[in-house]
Amino acid sequence: MHDVNFIASQFALNGEPTLVKPLGEGFINDTFTVCTNGSDEADYILQRKNHIVFPDVPEMMNNILKVTTHIKAKVADPERQTLTVVPAKDGKLYYKDEDGNFWAVVTFIKGSICYDRADSPEKARQGGLGLGVFHRLVADFHEPLTEIIKGFHNIRWRFTQWDASIAADAAGRVKDLAEEISWIESRRAQMLNFWERFEKGEIPTRVTHNDTKISNFLFDAASGELLCAIDLDTMMSSTLLNDTGDALRSYTNTGAEDDQNLDNVSMSMDMFKAYMGGYLSEMKDLLSPVEKDLLAFSGIYITYEQVLRFLMDYIDGDKYYKTKYEGHNLVRTKAQYKLLTSMEAQLPEMEAFVKGF
Repeated sequence: MHDVNFIASQFALNGEPTLVKPLGEGFINDTFTVCTNGSDEADYILQRKNHIVFPDVPEMMNNILKVTTHIKAKVADPERQTLTVVPAKDGKLYYKDEDGNFWAVVTFIKGSICYDRADSPEKARQGGLGLGVFHRLVADFHEPLTEIIKGFHNIRWRFTQWDASIAADAAGRVKDLAEEISWIESRRAQMLNFWERFEKGEIPTRVTHNDTKISNFLFDAASGELLCAIDLDTMMSSTLLNDTGDALRSYTNTGAEDDQNLDNVSMSMDMFKAYMGGYLSEMKDLLSPVEKDLLAFSGIYITYEQVLRFLMDYIDGDKYYKTKYEGHNLVRTKAQYKLLTSMEAQLPEMEAFVKGF
């Protein structure tokens, strides 16, 4: 067990930590609220950063400080419209405990709410607005950011991993997957062509959030207005199309990511239009022509990558993703592939909506 009260006391808080309570059940980091001076209201958020997932926490925190400092200079309420990093008492942006764990603190944004999921077009619109505002605020940020997770959304890197997995056939499953493997191979050239346009600079490099689910945006509890993006651990320099694509994969799916009934799974055009409308209301004049042309395709790219990753993990013997039953990763593969084909069938209508916005 961690002595979280002691750890909280190592940061330059405005007051003494008197109550530290767990917050949520994060899959990656451990999160706590910190109350000070005898209050029972949260003043700070304390997190143990997972240094297995994020092997360079100091650089991750540097990324966060750079970007939030940039945003603070541009917004009307800098304490509520972005995160505020609280340094440790030694001036570092983190505290490293005696067991080698890294901890970080940000101020708690009072009077804020977040949503667990986008269950309506209006929620989808708000999620699109959240990402659009974030991208707008960092559109003129040009400092380099450290690559926090190697090869994130880099399909060339994924194919290197994929080819190695097929060759190794660690779980002896390749012989039964001819059809599923053909799904990946038939689109390889198309996906590499997209990524090559980014590598050549045709698609601009920008700040990307890389975890665009609606729960990573805060809204004002009283007015419902957007406040800011949170959970900035995965911020890097890449193409913003990664962010829009990941959002479309999650927001527009009419079924579950691991739905066993494929009849449930399709891309909702209503959710697409709501999300993209919110996003474009902030970003339509800041996108390059190439970015705008590829906005609809971005959902296909990221969904394809997820099909590949689920299938690759199944081939590897289920080493990366947690599974609940035998064949879970194959079920995920098929469900995501159904979403992919639905997106591909509706691509002309998606592109027409973006073009006409």
